[in-house]
Amino acid sequence: MSTNDDGNDARPAGTPAPAPRDPAAQIAGYHAHIYFDADSAESRGAAALVRDRIAAAFPDARLGRWHDRPVGPHTRAMYQIAFASERLDRMLPWLMLNRLGLPVLVHPETGDEYADHADHAAWLGEKLPLKLEVLKRASRSTPETD
Repeated sequence: MSTNDDGNDARPAGTPAPAPRDPAAQIAGYHAHIYFDADSAESRGAAALVRDRIAAAFPDARLGRWHDRPVGPHTRAMYQIAFASERLDRMLPWLMLNRLGLPVLVHPETGDEYADHADHAAWLGEKLPLKLEVLKRASRSTPETD
C-alpha cells in the first residue's frame, strides 16, 4: 500500500486496494543485518557475540562477511545473516531478545532490493538511515502491459 508522509493511504479516493500477495510465492528467504560501531571495541565485541550465538543456534544460517565500513545502502558497519523463510518464526524472536542492544534490519528477499529494504523491512532497535538510491527496483508489470 502506498502512503503519504503522515502514514495515511495515498491512493486516490475510490481506488480499490491491490489484492493481497502470497508471501510464500514471493519470498525466497530473509536477511538480517546486524549493525555495530567499528570504532568501538565494546560494540564490535557485542556484534561478535551475537554472531557466534546465531551460528550456534542456527547452524543452517549463512553468515556474511564483516563490513567495517558502510557498504551498499548500509550507512554503518555491519554483517549479514541469510536464512530460509522457514526460519523466520524462530530467528525474529531470537534477534528481538538477543541482539545485545545492536540495531538490526530484517528484510525479505523478493527480488526487489529497494522495496525489500524500504517497504518490507522490520527494524529492531534504532532505525538507521539507508542509502536507498543505490538499490535496484524490480520492474513490475502493470495491467496495461500484461
